[in-house]
Amino acid sequence: MPFINSKVTVKMSPETKERVKSRLGEAIAIIPGKSESWLMVGFEDGYDLYFKGNRDKETAFVEVKIFGSASADVYDRMTGAICKIFEEELQIPADRIYVKYEEVANWGWNGNNF
Repeated sequence: MPFINSKVTVKMSPETKERVKSRLGEAIAIIPGKSESWLMVGFEDGYDLYFKGNRDKETAFVEVKIFGSASADVYDRMTGAICKIFEEELQIPADRIYVKYEEVANWGWNGNNF
């Protein structure tokens, strides 16, 4: 039950969204027990983000929410994968990308909670 939402300053074409979504679907397997079969992905493109007081370069804020928990090492590898995807697909430099992780104890789906 992972969810990856990103706010990016660039406009994304439908084809780019599909590529990024697919690559995030592969990357989520870095987190033990997570797979694309349960992954939800959201994009907020063309978003106004100020970093270090300005908007002079492309920027991204990525949130990764998971049911359960993972180790710091796993999150470190996931951050590397996310930054690589956003650099290669959207030309956003890694030093302009924040990645936030949230571990969720209660997660609902299909009228019930896990």
